Amino acid sequence: MELGIYAVVGVSVIVAVAAFSKRLGVAAPIILVVVGVGLSYLPGVPAIEIAPEWILDGLLPPILYAAAISVPVVDFRRNLGTITSLSVVLVLITAFGTGFLLYTMLPDLNLAAAIALGAIISPPDAVAASSVGRRLGLPPRLLTILEGEGLVNDATALVLLRTATAAAVGALSTPWAGVTDFVYAVIVAIAVGLAAGLVTVFVRSKLNDPVLDTAISFAVPFVAFMPAEALGASGVLAVVVAGLYTGHAAPSRFNAQSRISDRINWRTVQFFLESGVFLVIGLEIRTLIDHVTDDPGELGVWPAVGIGVLATVALIVLRFVWAGPLVLGLRLRAQHAEKRTLSLWLRLDHVRSLPVKDARQKRRLRLLSRTYARRRADLEQLRTEGIDWRGGVVLGWSGMRGVVTLAAAQSLPENTPYRDQLILIAFTVAFVTLVVQGSTLPAVIRLVGIQGIDVAVDRRDLARLLDEISNSGLVLLDDPAGALGETSPVDPDVVERVRQSSFLRTELAWERSRELTEGTDETPHQLYRELRLVVVDAERQALLNARSRGAYPSRILAEAQGMLDLEETRLRSRGPGH
Repeated sequence: MELGIYAVVGVSVIVAVAAFSKRLGVAAPIILVVVGVGLSYLPGVPAIEIAPEWILDGLLPPILYAAAISVPVVDFRRNLGTITSLSVVLVLITAFGTGFLLYTMLPDLNLAAAIALGAIISPPDAVAASSVGRRLGLPPRLLTILEGEGLVNDATALVLLRTATAAAVGALSTPWAGVTDFVYAVIVAIAVGLAAGLVTVFVRSKLNDPVLDTAISFAVPFVAFMPAEALGASGVLAVVVAGLYTGHAAPSRFNAQSRISDRINWRTVQFFLESGVFLVIGLEIRTLIDHVTDDPGELGVWPAVGIGVLATVALIVLRFVWAGPLVLGLRLRAQHAEKRTLSLWLRLDHVRSLPVKDARQKRRLRLLSRTYARRRADLEQLRTEGIDWRGGVVLGWSGMRGVVTLAAAQSLPENTPYRDQLILIAFTVAFVTLVVQGSTLPAVIRLVGIQGIDVAVDRRDLARLLDEISNSGLVLLDDPAGALGETSPVDPDVVERVRQSSFLRTELAWERSRELTEGTDETPHQLYRELRLVVVDAERQALLNARSRGAYPSRILAEAQGMLDLEETRLRSRGPGH
């Protein structure tokens, strides 16, 4: 009974905070942490202490999978170098740097255990940063980097934590053993994650039942996580790889219903799990303080909190120091990409000038053309979404800690010196970064004046894309019978209805584009949409009347309801920026 009450209260708090955070202009994770701290000190609220396995093994895989399936692989590939720099190299540097700082301040702590704590506090959680960035319109490339960093850095930190913990208890013979363990964990995790993605996508592509498809979808994170962990690799990285592959394969392997279900289901799962974890961060702080108060040893509550604040300052400084060379490297990379693209174009031009003698030359020409087109698109993205010093400032200030820091801190062995104090230090880092950096990130974004998405350009790009894909589809209508595999001719009225549907969709996209640039009044398609919505509302009322009369079977009413809902959703969709 009590568990049910706590669940209802937790869900109510999460939903209420999510609803009011938009009005307050503050990211929901930040408010949830503060609310959690306040709730923990209310009379009658029991001490909250969640086993780290519940978060690391139960909650973290679906959270990361939900984020990974929504990250475009093309964008991830284009920014792989930057993401690797932040999520691997910077995490290692931060872990060793802050670890050494803690080693000098805590005399009974050996260096390996100090580095383990450094690994715990090193990975930023990009949930708060990306939620603020989306609301304020950060450039898509910056958001991709923040999301990609949040996906991969957890794996780096957890593998380093495992290695450092083993070294602290003398389980590693040489430093090279730690390096070998790290490399093994990464390679095996990538292989397991890819295998899990391939198998589950294949199985789901053969299912026509949305309930079964959804059930398998919920199992995918654990299908990737458990084998990787059993093999001594990074289960977290395996989940990320499986999620990236699934998200990339979905448009070609799943039907539309499966894709829609996936988006809705996983957005809901991600919302509740992430929000729940941030609420737990706040709720657990009282328990941590009580533990340190009951057994302070040589380090009390306030000294531990002070060390946590000092570690937070060190984390911020290290991130900003790294952001400067990173931005410079991105500029040099763009220059290098221009030279490589030009060189490839010259090579392609030379190959085109040669006579095509056999199939091998045709394949070579086709491969070069495809490679050049991709390089050219990558170069255009680098030019239009370049990151300057303003982007570097935002990246530097987007270092909020969260989920992994919460769980990993509590996974330290019981015999670790200062264990309770170390956990409090880690939670202090998470709390301070979330509240201070998270709440001021919107002001930083406005202060540097960084420009986000240009809605007018997005509208034009959408209209051009619809033109392109519509033309490819309309070609089939030159021979509709052949397209359908029919021997008898197709009714011209049917062909014209199909043709007009494509024309209307494309024309509507162009009109929406002109609304922003030319300030036009209501267009014919806007009037069409509004009038059609009035008609649909009348049809829905008639459906409700039919249901109240009991004139039709429930399954027929439900099918009609679904058709009206789908059409209303399409009519109310107003595209980017609305």
